[in-house]
Amino acid sequence: MQSQYFVFAAILPLLIILPTNVYAEHIFEDNEAFAQHLDISQISAEKFVIEVDDVSYDMYYGYSGSIDSMGSDKPHPILSSMSINQERKSLEITFEDVRENSIFWVSMPEDVISAEKGKFKVFVDGKNTLYDLTIRPDNVALGMIVPKDGQHVEIIGTKVIPEFGTIAVMILAV
Repeated sequence: MQSQYFVFAAILPLLIILPTNVYAEHIFEDNEAFAQHLDISQISAEKFVIEVDDVSYDMYYGYSGSIDSMGSDKPHPILSSMSINQERKSLEITFEDVRENSIFWVSMPEDVISAEKGKFKVFVDGKNTLYDLTIRPDNVALGMIVPKDGQHVEIIGTKVIPEFGTIAVMILAV
């Protein structure tokens, strides 16, 4: 028994002291191929592109876990538009044909909309609603329930694109 403790005591410091380098080699020589990291949810997601000042932003969205609902006959709402409301600092989403209560999620780049400390306000047809929030390194995903016959979702943040920087505000003030 003492020899087992001795072996354990001898191996443990080696595991702690010896540096281990873990890395992966990419099969592409062009590292730009890895500019955007896909989230697992994006594999089954639908994409809506928002264009602001000639820059395109990919907004991924889906319904009730998407992967679970792939191949299901359950009708999903039809997303008809997505746009930025700069005055209200919000993302507005319009649906048509919401036949039943549906779980809807949208993944938004932080460049498009963000909220201080992740405190968004979400309104479904003008009613304040609860939501789930997932914060990732470069985007935020919000999930909510869109009720039967719901038509409009507004996600309000504290910043949307394009935001004027302090230098631009100072130039405009002059």
